Amino acid sequence: MIARQAIHRRALLRSMRDGEEGTAAVEFGLICTVFFSLLLGVFDMGQAAWANATLQGAAQEAARASSLESGDTAVSDAELQAMLDEIAPGATITSSRRSYYDFDDIDRPEQWNDDDGNGTCNNGESYIDENGSGSWDADIGKSGNGGANDVVMYTVSVEYDPIFPNPFADNGTGKRRISTTVVRKNQPFDDQQEYGADAGTC
Repeated sequence: MIARQAIHRRALLRSMRDGEEGTAAVEFGLICTVFFSLLLGVFDMGQAAWANATLQGAAQEAARASSLESGDTAVSDAELQAMLDEIAPGATITSSRRSYYDFDDIDRPEQWNDDDGNGTCNNGESYIDENGSGSWDADIGKSGNGGANDVVMYTVSVEYDPIFPNPFADNGTGKRRISTTVVRKNQPFDDQQEYGADAGTC
């Protein structure tokens, strides 16, 4: 009896080892996961490339239109939004403009006597209020589109949900983010405002 059971177990193990039922389904499942992950990844990269190229062109156009005397920043921003909505529906777009007297002023602090050499205006150090803000600024630029002949730095950031989310990839279903910065000089439609010369202390 025991010998018969042992023979039966060996036969069962042999049939399980040699059986091929279900292997096609397992192989298909493994291959299918990899294939669809790659396919969704290609689609996602394609959308990102298309959105980025559209953003670059739309930002250039918006910055150019805003540099004209007749420019309307709200209209320019709305047109940029409309262009990106076609590629990234429901995208959240944030934009900012910062104006400077000249290209050399971008990211430049207002002049000050850095007596303690720490790179910040403090402890009663004197400065020149070049942008007329009433306080020392580490960036001389002013918020907004500026005036005649001013240099404007236009920055746009976009956050959107992918059309082809990839559940098989790390953060494959998360938000996508792209951004760009464009610098343009406004048309000389009037006399440019000079640097401020008021002095102050920090």
